[in-house]
Amino acid sequence: MGAPLQAWQARVRTPFAVLGIAANDTHVTGVRYLAPGIEAMAPKKNTVAYLACVQIQAYLEDPAFVFDLPLKLSGTHHRVQVWEAMQKIAAGKTRTYGELAKELGSSPRAVGGACGANPLPLIVPCHRIVAASDIGGFMGRREEGFERSIKRWLLEHEGAL
Repeated sequence: MGAPLQAWQARVRTPFAVLGIAANDTHVTGVRYLAPGIEAMAPKKNTVAYLACVQIQAYLEDPAFVFDLPLKLSGTHHRVQVWEAMQKIAAGKTRTYGELAKELGSSPRAVGGACGANPLPLIVPCHRIVAASDIGGFMGRREEGFERSIKRWLLEHEGAL
């Protein structure tokens, strides 16, 4: 589930998983939900990683909290477009893959692909994109399990379920 443990500048415990935070001196570059059993780790001396940890804790205390972090979004033009659109969806609200696709002149499948490739989940809230008939996939998984349980927790936390 992502880079080796030493690649993370911090690992933050949440009610649903430990989050690995990757950052450089100026931007958050990656967030990953790590496998169960991984231990939390305070941020290294990297102010961006520390700020990310503080803001994640603020979100856990208040689901309406809006992240305000310097992000490095690396991907195709379409994926970056999808990720930027996701950041405009307020907590407690959802959009379907089809709705977002229509807004962007894309396809639901392409939007789903961008969601699955999101390098900054939680901060770039791909969990707010759902299928027309259910919560949809998460982290590239459609079946029930670890990944979808995280999406369900986040949507419940925000009052969207």
